[in-house]
Amino acid sequence: MSYKSDIEIAREAKKRPIQEIGAKLGISSDDLLPYGHDKAKVSQSFIDSVQDRPNGKLILVTAINPTPAGEGKTTTTVGLGDGLNRIGKKAAICIREASLGPNFGMKGGAAGGGYAQIVPMEEMNLHFTGDFHAITSAHNLLSAMIDNHIYWGNELGIDDRRVVWRRVVDMNDRALRDIVTSLGGVSNGSPRQTGFDITVASEVMAILCLAKNLADLQKRLGDMIVAYRRDKSPVYCRDIKADGAMTVLLKDAMQPNLVQTLENNPAFVHGGPFANIAHGCNSVTATTTALKIADYVVTEAGFGADLGAEKFMNIKCRKAGLAPDAVVIVATVRAMKMNGGVAKADLGAENVEAVKKGCPNLGRHIANVKSFGVPVVVGINHFVSDTDAEVQAVKDYVKAQGAEAILCKHWAKGSAGIEDLAHKVVQLAESGSANFAPLYPDEMPLFQKIETVAKRIYHADEVIADKSIREQLKAWEAAGYGNLPVCMAKTQYSFSTDPNLRGAPTGHSVPVREVRLSAGAGFVVVICGEIMTMPGLPKVPSAETIRLNDEGQIEGLF
Repeated sequence: MSYKSDIEIAREAKKRPIQEIGAKLGISSDDLLPYGHDKAKVSQSFIDSVQDRPNGKLILVTAINPTPAGEGKTTTTVGLGDGLNRIGKKAAICIREASLGPNFGMKGGAAGGGYAQIVPMEEMNLHFTGDFHAITSAHNLLSAMIDNHIYWGNELGIDDRRVVWRRVVDMNDRALRDIVTSLGGVSNGSPRQTGFDITVASEVMAILCLAKNLADLQKRLGDMIVAYRRDKSPVYCRDIKADGAMTVLLKDAMQPNLVQTLENNPAFVHGGPFANIAHGCNSVTATTTALKIADYVVTEAGFGADLGAEKFMNIKCRKAGLAPDAVVIVATVRAMKMNGGVAKADLGAENVEAVKKGCPNLGRHIANVKSFGVPVVVGINHFVSDTDAEVQAVKDYVKAQGAEAILCKHWAKGSAGIEDLAHKVVQLAESGSANFAPLYPDEMPLFQKIETVAKRIYHADEVIADKSIREQLKAWEAAGYGNLPVCMAKTQYSFSTDPNLRGAPTGHSVPVREVRLSAGAGFVVVICGEIMTMPGLPKVPSAETIRLNDEGQIEGLF
């Protein structure tokens, strides 16, 4: 049996005018700022007007550790949103925007798949409404103003060896990781070693996704530490006087983007911090607005639950005063087989033993998510090669872990294929059994917070950190930053810091290579193992096959 490709399905979508989609959530056309006919931003005045309403139910979709076999977390998020609408619930979806870097690198597009997609797919994966360009521009404006301040006499006494604000670009470009700027003589400034990160790793991105409104945005931007003086005292963005102009550049980017699923249900696509090097959740503004105007909000957190869900709970929920009512962990039979040692080329053959052998990865995620006090259900994202015996093996394993696994066929059937999961999610969310609490209290010392995540979520034996890193953390505590949560930057492919260590490893160590204070975003970034804040392109990047066809349509983005 032949199946249509994701892009073919997306092109056949019968989209409704975006005003109709907004009307489903009670957003009038006056409160929508349209970008064409099929996408719009929601006005700040509308967002302000709904703040006194009660919240709907918040459903988090997370997953096992990603494998080359694919898990389909976004596909399941979209499918579940459609499924909840199908069974009569007023539901909205909240996901992140896609970064150009991975789109042209390994990944291709990111808007769901099969009959569980958000459209317009091509625009969402490219320039969309310009949010990432605005973030890139605001970030680099600050970079230019720092260097300009130093050039014109350096009134603040910045030690140019201690400028910690790097530049950003929304592209995978390893050549920019470590560079020297200001070559070419006195008129270009003093030469300085610096580098670029990818835009989604920018603190400006994190701030946009955590700020409650424009006033909060400007305050957080002003709080960012950009450099240090020779006495090691910090220089803030507000000292450079860049926070006002940056806020102007980000004014429209702060407003959530409304689009639609293939079944014409509302979806907010806003913000996009990476989950392995940032906090991996869509914007607080989008999520909290959706909760005021929908009965159910389905959102996702990046990569596996050890990264995305942990940060969703410990950073986003803590900062925004949110609490999930239920969590869906996405798994596939194919990924279980890969965790059980099967090569990607052999995934098509039935192998129940390998499924059983790979299930402990899923089991650990179930236990970890439960430790936050929220009810859990597993969604088995169905592939046509899955056999009944393999699916049953996953169901039996999950039952033994005190949870339920439900087979979902939304990729092939849309909302009709995920009704069982939708009913289960409603049952869990309405049961009132959620007793959410973050993993650690605000007042716990920073290094202890790192150890808590490493030991309780990654099941590591120890955290290894140089004396200089421990002293840096203590210095930040003394400066009043000890109450911040930690944002762990590590590989997404394993519970450990070794990307090749699949399953549910124990007895490993977590080496901390570097710590960075994101004072504006309000967390401490802890870089563990070999993790890049500027990815490179693979040997054969997706960009090589992305092109326009004779009809002017985009090929290769999916």
